[in-house]
Amino acid sequence: MSFYRRYYRVILCAVAGLCLTCVAMMESRLWVARNELGILRRDDPFGNKVPPVLQFTTVALGGFRGLIANALWVRAVDLQDDGKYFEMVQLSDWITKLQPNIGMVWVHLGWNMAYNISIKFQNFRDRWLWVSRAFELLRDEGLRYNPKDPLIYRELAWIFQHKIGQNMDDAHLYFKEALAEQVSQVIPQGRPDYAALLEPKTPAASNQVHQLRQRLRFDPRTMKAVDDRYGPFDWRLPEAHAIYWATLGLELARDEELIRLRRVIYQSMQMGFYRGRLIEVKFGKAFVFGPNLDIMDHANQAYEDMMKQDPEQRDHIKTAHRNFLRDAVYFLYTRNRTAEAAKWFKFMCEKYADQPLLTGRPETMPGKVSLDDYCLDRVAEDAGETSMDRTKLLLEGMFVNFFNNLAMGVTDQAVNYELLARKIWTRYAERTKGNEVRIGLPPLEMIKRQVLDERLGPQSDMPAELKAQLRTELGLPAATNAPPVMTNSPGATTNILEVPKTGPAPK
Repeated sequence: MSFYRRYYRVILCAVAGLCLTCVAMMESRLWVARNELGILRRDDPFGNKVPPVLQFTTVALGGFRGLIANALWVRAVDLQDDGKYFEMVQLSDWITKLQPNIGMVWVHLGWNMAYNISIKFQNFRDRWLWVSRAFELLRDEGLRYNPKDPLIYRELAWIFQHKIGQNMDDAHLYFKEALAEQVSQVIPQGRPDYAALLEPKTPAASNQVHQLRQRLRFDPRTMKAVDDRYGPFDWRLPEAHAIYWATLGLELARDEELIRLRRVIYQSMQMGFYRGRLIEVKFGKAFVFGPNLDIMDHANQAYEDMMKQDPEQRDHIKTAHRNFLRDAVYFLYTRNRTAEAAKWFKFMCEKYADQPLLTGRPETMPGKVSLDDYCLDRVAEDAGETSMDRTKLLLEGMFVNFFNNLAMGVTDQAVNYELLARKIWTRYAERTKGNEVRIGLPPLEMIKRQVLDERLGPQSDMPAELKAQLRTELGLPAATNAPPVMTNSPGATTNILEVPKTGPAPK
């Protein structure tokens, strides 16, 4: 009997050893698979990436983590149905500790912070704290544990494009300015020196690369690749961030997520064209958002690429592309970039020869109207618009033509442009009365001063002699390093720039 017991124990030990060997081999294969999928090891010995609380829940709770997480999910759903979003934040945070490698957990928490919780606060600063915490959570923590999850990239890009970039929230201007100031601490003028960042040779350049990686989670090489393909961008604006994260997500996405990420890109390109330039108004230490007409080629190419890559949605993208071209031609024309407007007008007429240039007006079929006729008809249409971005672009274009004609001595034409701008501003103010906080225009004086600063600035395409003539017409001193003064200097014979700072809309 003892003989059989002895061999029985040997057999059991051999079986146990074989099982342990199989487990060890399987574990090594699992780690290889986890690394290929980008799932972070919780016992990562490098850099102490995983917080102690996560290590504790992993070791102490073991297989019970899933059961506890399921119970918390059930409770979180009940809280959401009851509108108790603050309680959900704590529960969701616990769930991320228990299931850090499930992207939907992070997406759910980020969405509630940015949308459901932020609007509970009337103070814009408090709202921004929740919105910024939402994208920081996804960007700094969610992607650390799930670097290959397209859901997180899509949600991150969406917060920048929609919550911050659009005007659906009353605090959207505050969000944009707060983001601009945050990024300005790392990229002062919004346009980095890529050559210096890619091969840093000075302590300042090395520090900027470090700040980009640590504070914004930006990789300089990826920034340059995105900028080369879709830019030039001002990285202080939310559209640039949305396109950056959507581009990274596209490399990992499949099927439906591909469609959503592509939409983020071409919609952000469209908004970047409308207001993708941040202008610091020298007169009042304020930011004004203007069009970034320099991305026209890349914006058009983004639409073309999306139509090729997404044939099922081709018709929808085609409609959006046609509408974008209609706007682009018009905006280039009103900004006095007539050569470019003529180029894209011809392109639009050839590409969409079967569609009228103005919706519902068959008499405006391509070939039947000229560029001038089309743009003047659009001016008449937009005089009744209630889109903040479009109306502001229209006003800026009017003042560009106003100052150009004034400099050339065509005073009567200049006065016509200014009168038209005042009428459009007044009509918009009347139509949006009661919604000034969300979609109100800047004062007409500020828009006018912004355009004058651009026309007299070093980047202006206005010839030096016309700048000098414009200064003479406005009674301004000769060009210096100081910003132009927007009041009539002694000896001025006209009061062209006098616009009420307060009170009712100018008549």
